[in-house]
Amino acid sequence: MHDPDFQPPVNPLPPAVILLFLAIAGIEAGLSLGEANLIGGPGAIGWRLGLIRDYGFSGDIFDWMLANGRWPLSEAMRVVTYPFINLGFTHGVFAMVLLLALGKMVAEVMGQLAFLVIFVVSGIGGAVVYALLLNDPVWLAGAYPNVYGLIGAYSFVMWRKLAGQGGEQYRAFSLIAILMGLQLFWGVFFEAGTLWVAELAGFFCGFGLSFLLAPGEWARVRAMLQRR
Repeated sequence: MHDPDFQPPVNPLPPAVILLFLAIAGIEAGLSLGEANLIGGPGAIGWRLGLIRDYGFSGDIFDWMLANGRWPLSEAMRVVTYPFINLGFTHGVFAMVLLLALGKMVAEVMGQLAFLVIFVVSGIGGAVVYALLLNDPVWLAGAYPNVYGLIGAYSFVMWRKLAGQGGEQYRAFSLIAILMGLQLFWGVFFEAGTLWVAELAGFFCGFGLSFLLAPGEWARVRAMLQRR
């Protein structure tokens, strides 16, 4: 018998978050099983590198397209396909955990369409800034620029909330400050690379998009423009 007062112990995840999670997790599961020699035979060892080559983002390829004014679909689509291929199992697990936690909050506060827009556009923005600012041959793979976009949206929500409560708004940026601090700490002792540039760009994309996508923000911007 159905109990109308029953409340699940864990709030269900929005379908858009589940869909992206399953896409990333499904690909990672296949690659990890292949690397463990459980499926695919000996050739499965090279599946990950093959997918990065075919669907990862290359700054050199982007520079070539920009210089020649040619944007073949097979190359241009890399800005939206690279987040679904991780560099390794651990790399993917952390990205998926952040996606579930932050994606749930963003989708519930801003809506699932806004969540998808922030996820996709932050990944595109992170890749484009990475290519334009750097001349790094290292390929982008994994959803971290996209996830950092969700961190940007989360920071925006906290920023507005603290402003409404009269709190110290800089506290809204504690999460990104901690993550960038860890990047700096890691770079002191190890070779951290330059992928943080794409991640930070993704953060700013997510934060900026929130001015248009967060509930009530578009009306606020329009009212401000009309006053001018």
